[in-house]
Amino acid sequence: MPKIRRINPEGMHPTPGYAHVTIAEGNRRAYLAGQCPLDLDGTLIGVGDIDAQVDQVVNNSLKALAHVDAAPDRVIRSVIYVASPDRADLARVWERLTHSALAPAFSTASTLLGVAQLGYEGQLVEVDLTALLDSFF
Repeated sequence: MPKIRRINPEGMHPTPGYAHVTIAEGNRRAYLAGQCPLDLDGTLIGVGDIDAQVDQVVNNSLKALAHVDAAPDRVIRSVIYVASPDRADLARVWERLTHSALAPAFSTASTLLGVAQLGYEGQLVEVDLTALLDSFF
């Protein structure tokens, strides 16, 4: 089974749950497209509701990971985009993600960004994940 090691080197600042360094041993990876808060019909969920959008992104991410037989703890890299200049919004998204069923994905090397806008009108959140696979599904 491929191994994942999460490290916070001495002499570096403490983190709110992510690792400064992630080492992944194994050859097969799944690169998920940015997961958006869209439902099965492609309709944006939660216009103006950041919590509803985070929940939909979590749901979509879990489905994509499950399709390749990967649990959230197999994620080796995450990038979180929040369409807001307000750090409180970024913190809110981080808090909701790290208390969701997808939470183990954010214990790895993780980046949280505030951006000007995302791809869909009214979209507030997007999550980009890379997972290490045990085998080819």
